[in-house]
Amino acid sequence: MKLHTAAILLLFWLGIFTVHTVKGNASSESARKFSCVKLSTKQLNIRNLVSYEKQQVPTDAIMFITAGGIRICVSPNKKWVQTAIKKIDERRAAKRK
Repeated sequence: MKLHTAAILLLFWLGIFTVHTVKGNASSESARKFSCVKLSTKQLNIRNLVSYEKQQVPTDAIMFITAGGIRICVSPNKKWVQTAIKKIDERRAAKRK
């Protein structure tokens, strides 16, 4: 009976270890985040933008993140994009003070 209990405990711990290892590997693969492939041509409302990320691969882009968590990729060469980046940076600096 003791051998049977030990075998069950061993299988239980192996199962926990396997699930934990697989879960860790899956989450580390998603660390790549999102990638811009297609760029929007529409000008966004700067007031709705809370953050941005610069990207160079696979294409040169700025990924804006809205208050609702929506990610929109745009060309970094547009004048309004540079203005939006400055506004977001100013808001961040004001929050730190």
